[in-house]
Amino acid sequence: MEESEEIEVGNKTGVVAIIGRPSVGKSSFLNTASGEKISIVSAIPQTTRNAVKGIVNTSLGQLVFIDTPGYHNSEKKLNLKLKGVTQDQLESADAILYLLDATRNPQEEELMTAELIRPFAKKTVVGINKIDVLNTSTSKARLFISQNLKEIPSSRVFDISAQKDIGINDVLRSLFEFAPVAEHLYPTEFYTDQDVDFRIAEIIREQAINRLYDEIPHALYVEIADMEMRKDGKELWVRAFIVVERESQKGMVIGKGASMIKTIRVESIKECRKIFDYRIDLDLQVKVNKNWRQKDVILTKLIK
Repeated sequence: MEESEEIEVGNKTGVVAIIGRPSVGKSSFLNTASGEKISIVSAIPQTTRNAVKGIVNTSLGQLVFIDTPGYHNSEKKLNLKLKGVTQDQLESADAILYLLDATRNPQEEELMTAELIRPFAKKTVVGINKIDVLNTSTSKARLFISQNLKEIPSSRVFDISAQKDIGINDVLRSLFEFAPVAEHLYPTEFYTDQDVDFRIAEIIREQAINRLYDEIPHALYVEIADMEMRKDGKELWVRAFIVVERESQKGMVIGKGASMIKTIRVESIKECRKIFDYRIDLDLQVKVNKNWRQKDVILTKLIK
Protein backbone atom coordinates (compact mmCIF):
# COMPACT_ATOMS: atom_id res chain seq x y z
CA MET A 1 0.00 0.00 0.00
CA GLU A 2 1.12 3.56 -0.58
CA GLU A 3 1.11 5.89 2.38
CA SER A 4 -1.29 8.82 2.47
CA GLU A 5 -0.78 12.09 4.31
CA GLU A 6 -1.09 11.38 8.03
CA ILE A 7 -4.33 12.62 9.59
CA GLU A 8 -6.08 12.38 12.93
CA VAL A 9 -8.65 9.65 12.33
CA GLY A 10 -11.80 9.58 14.48
CA ASN A 11 -13.00 6.62 16.49
CA LYS A 12 -15.90 5.46 14.29
CA THR A 13 -15.59 2.50 11.92
CA GLY A 14 -18.17 1.37 9.37
CA VAL A 15 -18.53 -0.87 6.32
CA VAL A 16 -20.46 0.70 3.43
CA ALA A 17 -21.81 -1.12 0.38
CA ILE A 18 -22.17 0.99 -2.79
CA ILE A 19 -25.02 -0.05 -5.08
CA GLY A 20 -26.43 1.32 -8.32
CA ARG A 21 -27.06 0.64 -11.98
CA PRO A 22 -24.10 0.03 -14.30
CA SER A 23 -22.07 3.17 -15.13
CA VAL A 24 -23.74 5.27 -12.43
CA GLY A 25 -20.34 6.32 -11.09
CA LYS A 26 -19.70 3.95 -8.19
CA SER A 27 -16.04 3.48 -9.05
CA SER A 28 -15.53 7.22 -9.57
CA PHE A 29 -17.08 7.92 -6.16
CA LEU A 30 -14.79 5.42 -4.49
CA ASN A 31 -11.69 6.80 -6.17
CA THR A 32 -12.61 10.40 -5.31
CA ALA A 33 -13.61 9.69 -1.71
CA SER A 34 -10.41 7.75 -0.99
CA GLY A 35 -8.15 10.17 -2.83
CA GLU A 36 -6.52 7.25 -4.63
CA LYS A 37 -7.28 5.04 -7.63
CA ILE A 38 -8.94 1.88 -6.32
CA SER A 39 -11.56 0.82 -8.84
CA ILE A 40 -11.31 0.93 -12.61
CA VAL A 41 -13.44 3.48 -14.46
CA SER A 42 -15.00 3.06 -17.88
CA ALA A 43 -18.01 4.27 -19.85
CA ILE A 44 -18.74 0.61 -20.57
CA PRO A 45 -21.32 -0.86 -18.14
CA GLN A 46 -20.41 -3.55 -15.61
CA THR A 47 -16.65 -3.15 -15.62
CA THR A 48 -16.54 -3.83 -11.87
CA ARG A 49 -16.70 -7.58 -11.26
CA ASN A 50 -15.63 -7.87 -7.63
CA ALA A 51 -16.60 -6.36 -4.32
CA VAL A 52 -13.65 -3.96 -4.28
CA LYS A 53 -12.62 -2.48 -0.94
CA GLY A 54 -11.65 1.16 -0.60
CA ILE A 55 -10.76 2.73 2.73
CA VAL A 56 -11.56 6.35 3.60
CA ASN A 57 -10.02 7.85 6.75
CA THR A 58 -11.32 11.18 8.05
CA SER A 59 -11.50 13.10 11.31
CA LEU A 60 -14.77 11.24 12.01
CA GLY A 61 -13.32 7.77 11.59
CA GLN A 62 -12.78 5.03 9.01
CA LEU A 63 -15.24 3.91 6.33
CA VAL A 64 -14.53 0.73 4.39
CA PHE A 65 -16.38 0.88 1.07
CA ILE A 66 -17.38 -2.14 -0.98
CA ASP A 67 -17.73 -1.18 -4.64
CA THR A 68 -20.23 -3.77 -5.89
CA PRO A 69 -20.82 -4.64 -9.56
CA GLY A 70 -23.56 -2.62 -11.28
CA TYR A 71 -26.95 -4.18 -10.59
CA HIS A 72 -28.17 -5.35 -13.99
CA ASN A 73 -31.18 -7.40 -15.13
CA SER A 74 -29.85 -10.40 -17.07
CA GLU A 75 -30.01 -14.17 -16.76
CA LYS A 76 -26.59 -14.75 -18.30
CA LYS A 77 -24.35 -16.76 -16.01
CA LEU A 78 -21.79 -13.94 -15.65
CA ASN A 79 -24.48 -11.40 -14.75
CA LEU A 80 -26.09 -13.77 -12.23
CA LYS A 81 -22.71 -14.08 -10.52
CA LEU A 82 -22.36 -10.29 -10.47
CA LYS A 83 -25.81 -9.86 -8.92
CA GLY A 84 -24.90 -12.38 -6.25
CA VAL A 85 -21.85 -10.32 -5.29
CA THR A 86 -24.05 -7.23 -4.89
CA GLN A 87 -26.74 -8.94 -2.82
CA ASP A 88 -24.25 -10.52 -0.44
CA GLN A 89 -22.85 -7.12 0.62
CA LEU A 90 -26.11 -5.44 1.66
CA GLU A 91 -26.97 -7.66 4.58
CA SER A 92 -23.67 -7.31 6.44
CA ALA A 93 -22.89 -3.64 5.72
CA ASP A 94 -23.30 -0.98 8.42
CA ALA A 95 -24.62 1.42 5.78
CA ILE A 96 -25.54 1.46 2.10
CA LEU A 97 -24.75 4.17 -0.44
CA TYR A 98 -27.27 4.10 -3.28
CA LEU A 99 -26.14 6.05 -6.35
CA LEU A 100 -28.46 7.24 -9.11
CA ASP A 101 -27.54 8.85 -12.42
CA ALA A 102 -29.07 12.31 -12.83
CA THR A 103 -28.65 12.07 -16.61
CA ARG A 104 -30.91 8.99 -16.95
CA ASN A 105 -34.60 8.49 -16.25
CA PRO A 106 -35.30 5.81 -13.63
CA GLN A 107 -36.61 2.70 -15.41
CA GLU A 108 -37.08 -1.04 -14.77
CA GLU A 109 -33.58 -1.74 -13.50
CA GLU A 110 -33.84 1.21 -11.10
CA LEU A 111 -37.06 -0.28 -9.73
CA MET A 112 -35.28 -3.61 -9.25
CA THR A 113 -32.46 -1.91 -7.41
CA ALA A 114 -34.88 0.00 -5.19
CA GLU A 115 -36.68 -3.24 -4.35
CA LEU A 116 -33.38 -4.81 -3.36
CA ILE A 117 -32.53 -1.85 -1.12
CA ARG A 118 -35.97 -1.43 0.49
CA PRO A 119 -35.39 -3.83 3.43
CA PHE A 120 -32.27 -1.83 4.29
CA ALA A 121 -33.67 1.68 3.70
CA LYS A 122 -33.11 2.70 7.32
CA LYS A 123 -29.35 2.49 6.81
CA THR A 124 -29.24 3.87 3.24
CA VAL A 125 -27.83 7.19 2.00
CA VAL A 126 -28.60 8.33 -1.57
CA GLY A 127 -26.28 10.19 -3.92
CA ILE A 128 -27.70 11.59 -7.18
CA ASN A 129 -24.56 11.66 -9.30
CA LYS A 130 -23.39 13.55 -12.41
CA ILE A 131 -24.89 16.93 -11.52
CA ASP A 132 -21.90 18.49 -13.32
CA VAL A 133 -23.32 17.41 -16.69
CA LEU A 134 -24.96 20.31 -18.56
CA ASN A 135 -28.77 20.56 -18.55
CA THR A 136 -29.08 17.83 -15.93
CA SER A 137 -31.97 17.85 -13.45
CA THR A 138 -32.15 15.84 -10.24
CA SER A 139 -35.91 16.25 -9.83
CA LYS A 140 -36.85 12.92 -11.48
CA ALA A 141 -34.38 11.02 -9.32
CA ARG A 142 -35.67 12.70 -6.16
CA LEU A 143 -39.26 11.93 -7.16
CA PHE A 144 -38.30 8.30 -7.76
CA ILE A 145 -36.80 8.05 -4.26
CA SER A 146 -39.83 9.67 -2.61
CA GLN A 147 -42.19 7.27 -4.40
CA ASN A 148 -40.22 4.02 -4.15
CA LEU A 149 -38.08 4.40 -1.04
CA LYS A 150 -40.29 6.46 1.24
CA GLU A 151 -38.36 5.30 4.31
CA ILE A 152 -35.33 7.36 3.21
CA PRO A 153 -35.74 10.98 4.35
CA SER A 154 -34.77 13.84 2.03
CA SER A 155 -32.04 14.76 4.52
CA ARG A 156 -30.17 11.62 3.39
CA VAL A 157 -30.47 12.40 -0.34
CA PHE A 158 -27.60 14.42 -1.83
CA ASP A 159 -26.83 15.92 -5.24
CA ILE A 160 -23.23 15.04 -6.08
CA SER A 161 -20.57 14.85 -8.74
CA ALA A 162 -18.11 12.05 -8.12
CA GLN A 163 -16.04 13.27 -11.06
CA LYS A 164 -15.78 16.88 -9.82
CA ASP A 165 -15.75 16.09 -6.07
CA ILE A 166 -19.00 17.95 -5.36
CA GLY A 167 -21.08 16.92 -2.36
CA ILE A 168 -18.83 13.98 -1.46
CA ASN A 169 -18.09 15.22 2.07
CA ASP A 170 -21.82 15.62 2.79
CA VAL A 171 -22.37 12.00 1.81
CA LEU A 172 -19.48 10.83 3.99
CA ARG A 173 -20.80 12.72 7.01
CA SER A 174 -24.21 11.12 6.56
CA LEU A 175 -22.72 7.64 6.26
CA PHE A 176 -20.72 8.13 9.45
CA GLU A 177 -24.02 8.48 11.34
CA PHE A 178 -24.44 4.72 10.87
CA ALA A 179 -20.88 3.84 11.81
CA PRO A 180 -20.42 2.54 15.37
CA VAL A 181 -17.56 3.51 17.63
CA ALA A 182 -15.20 0.61 17.04
CA GLU A 183 -11.58 -0.31 16.40
CA HIS A 184 -10.42 0.50 12.89
CA LEU A 185 -10.40 -2.43 10.49
CA TYR A 186 -7.23 -1.25 8.71
CA PRO A 187 -4.17 0.86 9.52
CA THR A 188 -4.90 4.50 8.71
CA GLU A 189 -2.27 4.63 5.93
CA PHE A 190 -4.19 2.00 3.92
CA TYR A 191 -6.62 3.06 1.18
CA THR A 192 -7.34 -0.45 -0.17
CA ASP A 193 -6.76 -4.08 0.77
CA GLN A 194 -6.38 -5.27 -2.81
CA ASP A 195 -3.45 -7.53 -3.61
CA VAL A 196 -0.81 -6.25 -6.04
CA ASP A 197 -1.66 -8.83 -8.72
CA PHE A 198 -5.36 -7.91 -8.59
CA ARG A 199 -4.61 -4.21 -8.94
CA ILE A 200 -2.30 -4.74 -11.91
CA ALA A 201 -4.81 -7.05 -13.60
CA GLU A 202 -7.57 -4.45 -13.15
CA ILE A 203 -5.39 -1.69 -14.59
CA ILE A 204 -4.66 -3.79 -17.67
CA ARG A 205 -8.36 -4.64 -18.05
CA GLU A 206 -9.29 -0.97 -17.76
CA GLN A 207 -6.84 0.01 -20.51
CA ALA A 208 -8.11 -2.82 -22.72
CA ILE A 209 -11.85 -2.26 -22.36
CA ASN A 210 -11.52 1.48 -22.93
CA ARG A 211 -9.86 0.81 -26.30
CA LEU A 212 -11.98 -2.06 -27.59
CA TYR A 213 -15.55 -2.01 -28.82
CA ASP A 214 -18.73 -4.01 -29.39
CA GLU A 215 -18.75 -7.37 -27.55
CA ILE A 216 -15.09 -7.53 -26.58
CA PRO A 217 -15.10 -5.62 -23.24
CA HIS A 218 -17.21 -8.26 -21.46
CA ALA A 219 -15.50 -11.06 -23.33
CA LEU A 220 -12.09 -10.53 -21.77
CA TYR A 221 -10.37 -10.96 -18.45
CA VAL A 222 -6.77 -10.58 -17.34
CA GLU A 223 -4.72 -13.42 -15.92
CA ILE A 224 -1.52 -12.70 -14.01
CA ALA A 225 0.67 -15.72 -14.80
CA ASP A 226 3.84 -14.79 -12.92
CA MET A 227 5.42 -11.98 -10.87
CA GLU A 228 8.99 -11.52 -9.69
CA MET A 229 10.58 -8.65 -7.77
CA ARG A 230 13.91 -7.65 -9.35
CA LYS A 231 16.65 -5.05 -9.10
CA ASP A 232 16.77 -5.06 -5.31
CA GLY A 233 13.07 -4.39 -4.94
CA LYS A 234 13.01 -1.50 -7.40
CA GLU A 235 11.20 -3.34 -10.21
CA LEU A 236 8.35 -5.87 -10.36
CA TRP A 237 8.36 -8.07 -13.45
CA VAL A 238 4.87 -9.25 -14.42
CA ARG A 239 3.73 -11.70 -17.08
CA ALA A 240 0.05 -11.19 -17.85
CA PHE A 241 -2.44 -12.49 -20.41
CA ILE A 242 -5.50 -10.76 -21.79
CA VAL A 243 -7.88 -13.69 -22.23
CA VAL A 244 -10.67 -13.61 -24.82
CA GLU A 245 -13.29 -16.12 -25.97
CA ARG A 246 -12.55 -16.46 -29.70
CA GLU A 247 -9.61 -16.36 -32.11
CA SER A 248 -11.20 -13.45 -33.98
CA GLN A 249 -11.18 -11.42 -30.75
CA LYS A 250 -7.53 -12.23 -30.18
CA GLY A 251 -6.61 -10.51 -33.44
CA MET A 252 -8.55 -7.41 -32.47
CA VAL A 253 -6.80 -7.15 -29.11
CA ILE A 254 -3.38 -7.55 -30.73
CA GLY A 255 -4.20 -5.04 -33.47
CA LYS A 256 -2.51 -4.32 -36.78
CA GLY A 257 1.24 -4.72 -36.38
CA ALA A 258 0.61 -5.44 -32.68
CA SER A 259 -0.29 -1.76 -32.24
CA MET A 260 -3.22 -2.33 -29.85
CA ILE A 261 -1.47 -4.68 -27.44
CA LYS A 262 1.54 -2.35 -27.38
CA THR A 263 -0.67 0.63 -26.50
CA ILE A 264 -2.44 -1.30 -23.75
CA ARG A 265 0.92 -2.36 -22.31
CA VAL A 266 2.42 1.15 -22.36
CA GLU A 267 -0.66 2.82 -20.87
CA SER A 268 -0.96 0.13 -18.19
CA ILE A 269 2.64 0.75 -17.13
CA LYS A 270 1.92 4.50 -16.93
CA GLU A 271 -1.08 3.88 -14.65
CA CYS A 272 0.96 1.53 -12.46
CA ARG A 273 3.54 4.29 -11.95
CA LYS A 274 0.83 6.42 -10.33
CA ILE A 275 0.11 3.72 -7.75
CA PHE A 276 3.26 1.76 -6.93
CA ASP A 277 6.56 3.08 -5.62
CA TYR A 278 8.52 0.64 -7.78
CA ARG A 279 8.72 0.14 -11.55
CA ILE A 280 6.51 -2.37 -13.34
CA ASP A 281 8.04 -4.34 -16.22
CA LEU A 282 5.05 -5.84 -18.03
CA ASP A 283 5.18 -8.81 -20.42
CA LEU A 284 1.66 -8.67 -21.91
CA GLN A 285 0.24 -11.33 -24.24
CA VAL A 286 -3.16 -12.48 -25.53
CA LYS A 287 -4.68 -15.95 -25.44
CA VAL A 288 -8.04 -17.65 -26.04
CA ASN A 289 -10.18 -19.50 -23.48
CA LYS A 290 -13.20 -20.49 -25.54
CA ASN A 291 -16.57 -19.51 -24.00
CA TRP A 292 -14.98 -18.75 -20.62
CA ARG A 293 -18.08 -16.85 -19.46
CA GLN A 294 -19.95 -20.17 -19.27
CA LYS A 295 -17.29 -21.92 -17.19
CA ASP A 296 -18.00 -21.99 -13.47
CA VAL A 297 -14.36 -22.57 -12.53
CA ILE A 298 -13.34 -19.32 -14.28
CA LEU A 299 -16.27 -17.27 -12.94
CA THR A 300 -15.59 -18.46 -9.39
CA LYS A 301 -11.98 -17.36 -9.72
CA LEU A 302 -12.80 -13.95 -11.19
CA ILE A 303 -15.87 -12.94 -9.18
CA LYS A 304 -15.54 -12.94 -5.40
